[in-house]
Amino acid sequence: MRGHRLLADIRPLRESPEYRRLWFSSALSSIGGQMTTFAVALQVFDISGSSAAVGAVGLASAVPAIIVGLAGGVLIDSTDRRRLVLVTSTVLALVSAAYAAQAFAGSTALWLLYVLAAANGAVSAVNGPARRTFMPRLLRRELVPAAAALMMFSGYFAMIVGPALAGVIAAAAGLKVCYLVDAVSYGAALYGVFRLPPMRPDGTASRRSVAAVVEGLTFVVRNTALRGAMLADLSATVLAMPVALFPAINADRFGGSPRTLGLLGTAIAVGGLLGSMLSGPVRSVARPGRAMLITGAVWGAAVAGFGAVHGLAASLALLAVAGAADMLCVVFRSTIVQLATPDTMRGRTSSAEYVVGAAFPQVGNFRAGLIATVSTPQISAVAGGLAAVVGAGLIAAKLPAFVAYRHTAGAASSPGPT
Repeated sequence: MRGHRLLADIRPLRESPEYRRLWFSSALSSIGGQMTTFAVALQVFDISGSSAAVGAVGLASAVPAIIVGLAGGVLIDSTDRRRLVLVTSTVLALVSAAYAAQAFAGSTALWLLYVLAAANGAVSAVNGPARRTFMPRLLRRELVPAAAALMMFSGYFAMIVGPALAGVIAAAAGLKVCYLVDAVSYGAALYGVFRLPPMRPDGTASRRSVAAVVEGLTFVVRNTALRGAMLADLSATVLAMPVALFPAINADRFGGSPRTLGLLGTAIAVGGLLGSMLSGPVRSVARPGRAMLITGAVWGAAVAGFGAVHGLAASLALLAVAGAADMLCVVFRSTIVQLATPDTMRGRTSSAEYVVGAAFPQVGNFRAGLIATVSTPQISAVAGGLAAVVGAGLIAAKLPAFVAYRHTAGAASSPGPT
């Protein structure tokens, strides 16, 4: 019985056919998306021979994601979200098709790859948050944490399978086929959303104006649960994101082997996958704010440990622990955002969450690399990890209401204590 409680809660898949279709279709599309991420990085490096040029792909995607994400929530709160996701998913499929077309044409234009990355980032900043608003409409409130954990499972599974599959396909048929597979995979994403019922916002639709954007940001700042969740995530990712340090640490400790470099990135995904498979206990967590701060501190401690150790086995184990902690932290964050927000505001708060969770980790990687250049990669990892632990403690001290926050039936209709 205890083992059953430890395993991921799959009741959302059993109880809701709509959620089940959405989950499976999103999982297939995520694998395609990871294949494109792999292919873009490899194509940029093949053209330029520059790691900085590869890193610029993330920046090209992050900047429009931040800009569009902050404004896109108003669009999500003022239209049928199902119809909006059908449109954005179609545009993303066309972007993948454009990637494939330039690869088939043998293009060596870096600017075109950056433009496509920017387009993908901008549209994803609307598509992703809009999709997140579906869960509370398809499931009972008590199943939302389990549904968030299942979504994380599919995401980490795609992070492991997608690049591996892309490597095999790229070696056999070229990068163009990786892009083409991603474009085709959007058919699954469209099918899962097409079968959903209409998803119009409850009550009066939001006005499409700057005032509506400000209203959404004000709601996040004034709501203790949302403010705490965003700050806790920023503390973990901006202060302790280690991915940019992997090449240098790999060269220093393991001789620069591409095989071990791949293992470092995979270890975080494996930890997240295992954590999501054993996410059953999240269903009984009464105080998600406190749990989010604890998992954020564990993430920071594991990153600091990674910076301090030297053996490959210990490095991979600590990164796996970090991945599991990150997965749980994101589950608690997503649950808080969805359940502490009225439906009329859910698009704007989901957009703010997307910007925090998808764009600001790039800022964290930049911070890590900057500190590494003036010290060492190891010092950067240790200092960043310890800073994240301290950050979690400061948030707990300054926002006791966030630590004590509990999901209640009325939580979504009240801004909460300040």
